[in-house]
Amino acid sequence: MVRYQRCHQWRKGEKHIDEDEESQTFLMDFSNSGYYKRSSPKLLYLLFISLLSCSFILAPHLFSSSTTFSLLYSTLIEDEGLAADMNINAPLCSSISNGAICCDRSSIRSDICIMKGDVRTQSTSFSIFVYGSEDRSSSNSQFSGIVGENEDGELQHERIKPYTRKWETSVMNTIDELHLIAKKDSTLDLYEQQCHVQHDVPAVFFSTGGYTGNVYHEFNDGILPLYITSQHFNKKVVFVIQDYHNWWVMKYGDILSQLSDYPPIDYSGDKRTHCFPEAIVGLRIHDELSIDSSLMERNKDIVDFRDLLDRAYWPRIRGLIQDEEREAQEKLSVSPTFESSLQIKKEVQGDQLVKKPKLLIISRNGSRAITNEDLLVKMAEKIGFEVEVLRPDPTTELAKIYRALNASDVMIGVHGAAMTHFLFMKPHSVFIQVIPLGTEWAAEEYYGEPAKKLGLKYIGYQILARESSLYSKYDRDDPVLRDPQSVNKKGWEYTKKIYLDGQTVRLDLGRFRKRLVRAYDYMFSRMNQRPHLKYSQ
Repeated sequence: MVRYQRCHQWRKGEKHIDEDEESQTFLMDFSNSGYYKRSSPKLLYLLFISLLSCSFILAPHLFSSSTTFSLLYSTLIEDEGLAADMNINAPLCSSISNGAICCDRSSIRSDICIMKGDVRTQSTSFSIFVYGSEDRSSSNSQFSGIVGENEDGELQHERIKPYTRKWETSVMNTIDELHLIAKKDSTLDLYEQQCHVQHDVPAVFFSTGGYTGNVYHEFNDGILPLYITSQHFNKKVVFVIQDYHNWWVMKYGDILSQLSDYPPIDYSGDKRTHCFPEAIVGLRIHDELSIDSSLMERNKDIVDFRDLLDRAYWPRIRGLIQDEEREAQEKLSVSPTFESSLQIKKEVQGDQLVKKPKLLIISRNGSRAITNEDLLVKMAEKIGFEVEVLRPDPTTELAKIYRALNASDVMIGVHGAAMTHFLFMKPHSVFIQVIPLGTEWAAEEYYGEPAKKLGLKYIGYQILARESSLYSKYDRDDPVLRDPQSVNKKGWEYTKKIYLDGQTVRLDLGRFRKRLVRAYDYMFSRMNQRPHLKYSQ
């Protein structure tokens, strides 16, 4: 589940990265400042001799660890521009030689490694091998991470946990570490590690462990990073899944089929040796439920991801529609009254000169539920909405949720993982998020800002203390009501117990009505082509 104190960790990490960038900039500015140009030729000669001597002394140390290699490589990429770091048009480690491993550990969110050559799995030892020729004299070999052969015949040995919450130690401790090993071609090694399944397309290795089971994390930590990492392969890629769950593959099978033409592989469960020409281990992640188009091939963004969802779910939705039509025909054959009522409904709909905006309320039970939801529905209908209440649970088919939201003009929901479904709404729709006490930052960071990037009209409705059930549990001057931020600073357990699990919401309908009317006017004007009615946030 979403952990609110993570913002402090990110900020600390981001500051550290900024300081590193400033240091590198300072060094680059110093080297280009013209200092040496103003020096005498003799001094220049002495400096050159000194630098040359130092390079011979330090060379073994500089290339003795993958950490040093990573720093050298990241500096090179900075010199070439940020696009070379992330843009698929100039892929990271594009100069890697066969039989090599190149890792990017610069992100606070995730590590990612690329293996090129004869890649072979060995799940029993949590290992992935890549074999190459003994001749490593490529002009780009200094960027491949080669550290020299050890007593086991290993040229390079990297370790990685292929999950996208690298900064969060508690959850990363639950993810198994994979060993990535580069070795020279050896007849004995290759015989012992014979290919049982030979693939002619690359592989992407990732984990569906961690917070999988929470829909927010399933999309934010898994599905979106998988899209970012693999979409440029145009489906010619195999997914190898660590911490494989049958239910996850079933749940997201429609999306996976849009990213890969091949069935996913259970890394731990399939003991056979799978061989690939290339492998990416780990996933790239940009931001919360977002895609940075500047880092993507052809500048693809979150709207392109939603288009993929459209392609993924519409075949199933058409099937659902056909089933409903078939059921209706069966009812017509046995119930004449049903036919007459259906005809009356069609006539009423035909008489409507204008379209009514459709409002969908995502309902909650238990914590953070809207206790006067029935009154909210009646108020919305009086305003003019066609109202549907959706009560999804973990077993609800995603295609059905997608169908409901894709057909809606406005969505209302209380902050929580189910708000991830804003991704299923059409751009220019309206998303109203009810924000309980103590959840303000998370509501905006995880759902509000990403919704705007999708092109939704976002309205955050931050409740007053009197709209929370906590109002009757605590004194008016208690920090729980007066200063939720100070309570959140005490730790995650306080946030969870008090604000996430310990409160429900009773909306002030008079206050909330203003937001609902604003959303109605905006959608009504769009649907009925009345541009003089404009949306104002």
